Amino acid sequence: MKRFDGKVAAITGAGSGIGRALALNLAAQGCGLALSDINNPNLQATAKAVKAASDVKVTTKKLDVANRAAVHAWADATAKAHGQVNLIFNNAGVALGASIEGADYDDLEWIMNINFWGVVHGTKAFLPHLRAAGDGHVINVSSVFGLIGVPSQGAYNATKFAVRGFTEALRQELDMAGYGVSATSIHPGGIKTNIARDARFGDMDGITSRQASDSKARFEQLFITTPESAARTILKGVQRNARRVLIGPDAHAIDLMARALPARYQWLLAKGAKRAMA
Repeated sequence: MKRFDGKVAAITGAGSGIGRALALNLAAQGCGLALSDINNPNLQATAKAVKAASDVKVTTKKLDVANRAAVHAWADATAKAHGQVNLIFNNAGVALGASIEGADYDDLEWIMNINFWGVVHGTKAFLPHLRAAGDGHVINVSSVFGLIGVPSQGAYNATKFAVRGFTEALRQELDMAGYGVSATSIHPGGIKTNIARDARFGDMDGITSRQASDSKARFEQLFITTPESAARTILKGVQRNARRVLIGPDAHAIDLMARALPARYQWLLAKGAKRAMA
């Protein structure tokens, strides 16, 4: 897919961050939009911004991506309203900071239902419509934490590693099928969004709430890439039919570390995290 004009894109998590930036960028290129988010005020704000800047058709749906039936209903409604669907951006996601031992099952199920099952639901719901269009692309947002494991991020790691594996297998199946649909796994580094601010935090083995708050603030300082820059990188990746897209210099550095030190990096990260929490 070299051009987006005349196409139709569905985007989850479109109320803010990368999702909103993708919507504005695609609309500027003449792409129709089906936008969803669980936060309806934010979703409507995105739709308003898009309509103020372009005349493309925009539909919106308040949506919990963890709800399989709701996602499938949204996909069918999108195809009916727009006449076709060419791209699905499975972008919605949440974060959880907790040790493996300290995380409770409710939080583990919460993050898995959104970050992993939300991607599965979006992919399976839209694939028939992408295939019917004859020119489609599945874009699934993983993370640099889908490339390396990080202390206190075990649950988030699990979801993002799962998205990566799921998407890489899907891409190979689509290559084999040869019916005009492809897939890309997206691995953002630190992006200036609300994900850390809105994250849940569980027990981190004796770390105080003040230490957790300080760690969160330091973590947010590492967010060096804007959503607008991330959106441009993602769309360029789609246009070149990339299998994997790294976003930000930190993502490239982490990918290099994982390749060069596939086991040793764990010792380095654990030592650094222990020193930071002291």
